[in-house]
Amino acid sequence: MSKALHISQARAMLDAGQPVSIKYCKLKDGSIITADNVVSLRYDFYTGMRTIKFLRNGQIRSIHDCLIVGINEYEVFL
Repeated sequence: MSKALHISQARAMLDAGQPVSIKYCKLKDGSIITADNVVSLRYDFYTGMRTIKFLRNGQIRSIHDCLIVGINEYEVFL
C-alpha cells in the first residue's frame, strides 16, 4: 500500500518553505512532470495557482494546486 496525503496536507508541506520533490500533470498534454528540489514561493487562493522555484537553476514556474499528484514519496488525493 502506497502512502497518501490529502491535498490540504500537501499544501501545508509546500507552505512550510522547505525544499520538496513534486509530481504534477501538465495541463496542455496531461504528461507527468517531476520537479526535484523545489520550494513554493507563493500561493494564490482565488486562482489556485502556486509559484514554485527550482533551486538547481533558479527557474520559476506557476502550476495549479489541483494538478499536483505527488509530493516527496507520497501520493496526493483530492
